[in-house]
Amino acid sequence: MLDNGVRLVTERIPTLKSVTVGIWVNAGSRDETPAQAGFSHFIEHMFFKGTATRSAIDISREMDALGGEMNAFTTRETTTFYLKVLDQHLPQALDLLSDLFHRSRLGPKEIEKEKQVVLEEIRMVQDDPEDLVQELHTGQVMGRHPLSRPILGQEATITRLRRQDLLEYIDGHYRPQETVIAVAGNFDSRQVERTIAREFGRTQRSSSAAPKTRWPPEIFGGVVMKRKPLEQVHLCVGLKGVPVGHKDRYAVYVVNSVLGGSVSSRLFQEVREKRGLAYSIYSFLSGYSDSGTMTIYAGTRPKEAERVVELIRREVRRMAAKGIERSELKRTKDQMKGSLMLSLESSHSRMNKLAKDELIAGVHTTLEQMLAEIDAVTEEQAGRVAHELLAPETMAITGLGPVSSRQISALR
Repeated sequence: MLDNGVRLVTERIPTLKSVTVGIWVNAGSRDETPAQAGFSHFIEHMFFKGTATRSAIDISREMDALGGEMNAFTTRETTTFYLKVLDQHLPQALDLLSDLFHRSRLGPKEIEKEKQVVLEEIRMVQDDPEDLVQELHTGQVMGRHPLSRPILGQEATITRLRRQDLLEYIDGHYRPQETVIAVAGNFDSRQVERTIAREFGRTQRSSSAAPKTRWPPEIFGGVVMKRKPLEQVHLCVGLKGVPVGHKDRYAVYVVNSVLGGSVSSRLFQEVREKRGLAYSIYSFLSGYSDSGTMTIYAGTRPKEAERVVELIRREVRRMAAKGIERSELKRTKDQMKGSLMLSLESSHSRMNKLAKDELIAGVHTTLEQMLAEIDAVTEEQAGRVAHELLAPETMAITGLGPVSSRQISALR
């Protein structure tokens, strides 16, 4: 940890020729007020639009000259800026990343131009039914909680925002104590520590910064259907999940994978392979620091919507009552371990894992420890987790497409 509270986590991997550096700020869309909806994501865009010494085109040309990758992303709880380069270019990459993070101009003309870009991004979601139904579903499940709001924000809040609004948001949320710098790949540890301390150790906490306030959401069930002239009905079925650091998280991963998280899952085999009712059907987990959800998505013909929902209900009830089979557990464990090992072969994925470990638990978990946790999941534990989470009476169902009132009644 640097003297000002910035946390530095590193993993040296001498067999690689690349290195990835990421700056993670523990602030995302859930930390915004309703009037600030979309600010975290907008700031992510603006940091690449010019600094005191580099124009936007200078930044792009410099990154192209390094032959690397530069990007950023915003989640409901974090905002991340990262660079991936060849190890020999790390000093230039750190200088560029520090400049973007500390000295972005946030020019008024650039803000006005970027508003139009973000508004187009919002409209893209409206035109993509799979994205849109999942956004609607999150709003349904989370109610009025800050986690329910779209990461991109609303057209009204983006249109109204001013430069001063962004400066105040940065001042209140981009604090050293809420910042993690993660470095993974091939690098000289002593040189990196000196450079990070010089570039990131001077920023001090603003005296006006308020303490972070987060509280867990109440998870709601029920049915919400939105009519839209589409060829398919797009469905989301929501169930309870667990926070990212929960003691049962590996058992939850197993349950999700067996239910709908892979091509050998029950839902994929039953709904797509056996009956041909959907091209796309899958389940996924959304984990936050204090809560989580499991979501099943399916796209199907309007006349088959009721049938697909009933098949999902049936598989959920069966797993809640009977758990998973021994053969399913073994197959899923092997698949999870293989997927985990392959996913951690790049410096970028290792950087992500380092930062998340620090933000979630403050402790780095090794690959060996994770593999052991997967191996330790038992049929009994998976069955207990399935029984606790897969409660059909608490399901939340969201539909988008050419649905009728008769179908809505049937889904209730």
